[in-house]
Amino acid sequence: MARIDDLLRQMKSQDASDLHLTSGSAPYMRINGEMVKLNYRSVSAETCQSLIYEILTDNQKEMFQERQDVDFSYPLGSVGRFRINVFVQRNGIAAVFRLIPETIQTVKELELPAQLVELIDASEGLILVTGPTGSGKSTTLAALIHAINTEHQKHIITIEDPIEFVHRNERCLINQREVLSHTKSFHTALRAALREDPDIILVGEMRDLETISLAITAAETGHLVFATLHTNSAIKTLDRIIDVFPEGQQAQIRVMLSESLRGVVAQSLLPRIDRVGRVPVVEILMNVPAVANLIREGKSHQIATVMQTSRAHGMVTFESAIYDLIQQGSISREDGMNFLRRRSAGKKYSGGDGQGIRLANNPAQ
Repeated sequence: MARIDDLLRQMKSQDASDLHLTSGSAPYMRINGEMVKLNYRSVSAETCQSLIYEILTDNQKEMFQERQDVDFSYPLGSVGRFRINVFVQRNGIAAVFRLIPETIQTVKELELPAQLVELIDASEGLILVTGPTGSGKSTTLAALIHAINTEHQKHIITIEDPIEFVHRNERCLINQREVLSHTKSFHTALRAALREDPDIILVGEMRDLETISLAITAAETGHLVFATLHTNSAIKTLDRIIDVFPEGQQAQIRVMLSESLRGVVAQSLLPRIDRVGRVPVVEILMNVPAVANLIREGKSHQIATVMQTSRAHGMVTFESAIYDLIQQGSISREDGMNFLRRRSAGKKYSGGDGQGIRLANNPAQ
């Protein structure tokens, strides 16, 4: 048994999402979104390296020494799997351990919008799940893949770095591939996947032009493709994809994206009103004809207007999602408004003291 296992078990018992182990500091855990310092003495650089190296393979040690950081997964019995990033900082080695639960929760259990199930009921197209690090993208994707696995008969290929949630074959055949362990890169695996008879492809992260181009092509050629990006809104996601390409190719990519996109799910997490756990805040963009036209014409800044008036089509803006969560008593007014301030300081809305909140452009008000 590795010595770090005791801390990982403690992490599970305290319902922490992350453990931070850093040379020159006591360990920290992230609990309900907040960093909590543990009652431990500072960990020396030598001890920290010894604890981390105990769970690295020889290949991972070699990669870390070459690149100064490495990603991998670590299973721990009944506790669960951990996604781990090891890196170097000014005092020495450090690592972040993210707990990946063994049980995959459903869309309903995660309190995600029900229309997400309708979004995935498609045979082809591109579905993007976006948000900052720690916003629950992997958990949402796992729930969507699980929904397909229990309801449809498909061949699913996932390309991840590293593998997080482990899917067992139910009605679907699922092949999970890990970058560097099972394939050289996302785009190498994605190119190969097109020859492996998939119905559905999950791309853990679209990091470069080649991966993005291949994902769009796969979606155009009869596959349902799920992918993630680190953007903080549905509309910014479209701009990010198009801006990756050289200016001379952008018109063509707009056309391809307008035809292949199924929808964009942008999300974040906010504290529950009782401070026990967090609740997802989700923005949904559906690629209805009006949206497709705006993408094709390079007028993504006008998509917000379509979203605000298209709740009947399953669209949700962050503003309306926040309003709904406040009305349901899931989050506080203060947290909801602070979230909107952080993501869109230029928008005008009143009620800065948390009283009598009015959210700009909210169709529900």
